[in-house]
Amino acid sequence: MPRPQTGLTRDLAELIFGYGLIVAIIWTPEPLQRILSPIALVATFLVVVVHHRNRGSSGRDQPPESNPEDAALGFGWRGLLPSLWILPAALTLAAVSVFVAAKIGTLHSLYKSDFHHVAGYLLWTTYQQFLLQDYFMPRVLRLLSSDRLSIKLVSSETAAVTLTAVLFALAHLPNLVLTAATLVWGAVSCTLFRRYRNLYALGVAQCLLGLCFAVCVPDTLNHHLRVGLGYLHYHATESTR
Repeated sequence: MPRPQTGLTRDLAELIFGYGLIVAIIWTPEPLQRILSPIALVATFLVVVVHHRNRGSSGRDQPPESNPEDAALGFGWRGLLPSLWILPAALTLAAVSVFVAAKIGTLHSLYKSDFHHVAGYLLWTTYQQFLLQDYFMPRVLRLLSSDRLSIKLVSSETAAVTLTAVLFALAHLPNLVLTAATLVWGAVSCTLFRRYRNLYALGVAQCLLGLCFAVCVPDTLNHHLRVGLGYLHYHATESTR
């Protein structure tokens, strides 16, 4: 059954709202950014929760998201055990990257390696996966699955994964090395979530890979993983090897 036009309009409006809000905050000066960031996190979370509850109460929605399994937000036990292989895979990739970085001389200490910073980064990467998989991917998929926007050359799911990964990567501009890395990870994580429907392993894996990226890529290139205005305002500090 085709998705009603009002539903598509709402999906597009929510997509523009969420992405526009995030990009606007990224390009906002840091003092104001600290105030607006929690507001954006709460706003996007509420949009997902309200939409999810409305779908559950109405008992109807659009294909291919109509399957109750597909409707899972990824915070339960479903898919957790089968997805745990992602963690050793991420650790292996991180170990190889650290070894190579040490050999070529780019390995350096983490900018902030205290527990609170690392734990906060883990929460942030998990929330990024929530935004990617529960906010952006479903809306992009429903839009591309509609009769007006369906792409005949590839499946709507492949197109949605690609477009969502591109949106994820563009949010990391003007940090070019991070943009390239997040383009790949965005596509991989979306594909994995479509299979396992669980956020935990993806959030931890992104944290591991992000920390690895931070110590393997020179600060002069990654600017402490900053994006937007923060990247442009970065002042390089001497790293301790």
